[in-house]
Amino acid sequence: MAIASTSTLIFSCAKPDLRPIPSHFRSSSPPLTSQFRIPSLTHDPLSLSGLIGTGLVAATFMAGGPDSTALAAVDSLQLSEPANALSLPTWAVHVSSVVEWITAMALVWKYGERKGYESWKGLSWGMVPLLGGALCACTWHFFYNAESLEVLVALQGALTVIGNITLCIAAFRINKSASKMETSEEP
Repeated sequence: MAIASTSTLIFSCAKPDLRPIPSHFRSSSPPLTSQFRIPSLTHDPLSLSGLIGTGLVAATFMAGGPDSTALAAVDSLQLSEPANALSLPTWAVHVSSVVEWITAMALVWKYGERKGYESWKGLSWGMVPLLGGALCACTWHFFYNAESLEVLVALQGALTVIGNITLCIAAFRINKSASKMETSEEP
């Protein structure tokens, strides 16, 4: 990987010479290639040194074999994660779900600040245990599902049950409040 990226960086820095080739150097036959000069890599000192450096790095890794210290040095730079580690897209889903939940709680609270809709604040409070459950799940995954933290799994389950109950109570209160508003508005 390092060899490929080094050589790509070196070779992408070489700029072609786009000056037209003088007519006395052109052959009489139709050109098979472009009428522009592209300098050879061996004539550009920067590209040549990059090519030699890349070759030396490759030779060092190949000559040592699989048990060489050069490969061990590269392996130490790589992150080694257990098989049960979450992938980056899965982490993105977890984190974005928590952010969305917090945003929903804030929006519901703001809606509840309007006159006559105070019962909606209870819905925001009812969402708190489910947020706690989500944070338990993220914490457990952050520590690679460690057995010492399995209490978080039980806590997440309990908070989910409690959160579902509090949301049910909040929904009932909103319905009851809306029913009172409808009956008070009728003549």
